[in-house]
Amino acid sequence: MQNYVFVLDTNKQPLNPIPPKRARELLTKQKAAVLRMCPFTIILKHAVPNPEPKTLTIKLDPGSKVTGIAVLDGENVIWVAELEHRGWQIKNSLESRRSLRRARRNTLSRKS
Repeated sequence: MQNYVFVLDTNKQPLNPIPPKRARELLTKQKAAVLRMCPFTIILKHAVPNPEPKTLTIKLDPGSKVTGIAVLDGENVIWVAELEHRGWQIKNSLESRRSLRRARRNTLSRKS
């Protein structure tokens, strides 16, 4: 699976994703700059007249603990990510607060 780099022109108009090799060439020739690291996106230093990017498809795979996200161009995978749910993290922190409260109450009632 080959990674792709997202590209914007100077006017922040989206362009077609490009392979990392092409992105490295643009960066070394200083024709582009890094806009953000995750997802890795570069911004060109010139405007592209009438940009016509390809239509990309977003696929979601909801799960109980993790949701999978993929951006596809037909059969080619452009970008993939996993989104971890906070449900269990919130539940555990609430239980921890609850047990601390109960412990405080028990120590206060024993001293009286």
